[in-house]
Amino acid sequence: MHRRHPLDHHLELDRFFAGIEKRAFRMAELATGNKDDALDILQESMCKLVEKYAERDPSDWPPLFYRILQNQVRDWYRREKIRNRFRVWFGANDDPADLLENRAGAVSGAPDDELHNRQLLDRLGSGIRQLPLRQQQAFMLRTFEELDVRQTARIMGCTEGSVKTHYSRAVQKLRAILGDISDE
Repeated sequence: MHRRHPLDHHLELDRFFAGIEKRAFRMAELATGNKDDALDILQESMCKLVEKYAERDPSDWPPLFYRILQNQVRDWYRREKIRNRFRVWFGANDDPADLLENRAGAVSGAPDDELHNRQLLDRLGSGIRQLPLRQQQAFMLRTFEELDVRQTARIMGCTEGSVKTHYSRAVQKLRAILGDISDE
């Protein structure tokens, strides 16, 4: 078996990426509707190909790369779905993630600003931890695991009505706990 020189291998990867870069970017941009997100997806896909499959035969790269790209797009959709759920719970203008991102974008990088942002993130996590166990379970299963009411009820060993009640109370309590983040 003929072994390739490492420099030749890197050149092959560079040529491969140069050949697919524009098309892959366009695919990601069409999927997300956002150039910045598309660029992030493209870069992450390229990095994963290099990290996991660079030593494979170059003829294997196209299907591997496009599978990675599609997985990255799916992951982006999942993250967007969760972000959109937060927007619904907390109102379009009161999304805690947006508040933190906006605050982080306006930060000078000073240590006291970074500490304050860390404290805000901790409050988000502690808000979930403050929920009673059944509300935590309903919230986490419905929100983060994306299970429907029936599946959640089966897992929790309760009725679908109980799941709806626990979930609704969890959202209300989180709104009350996190509602004053924008005042800071």
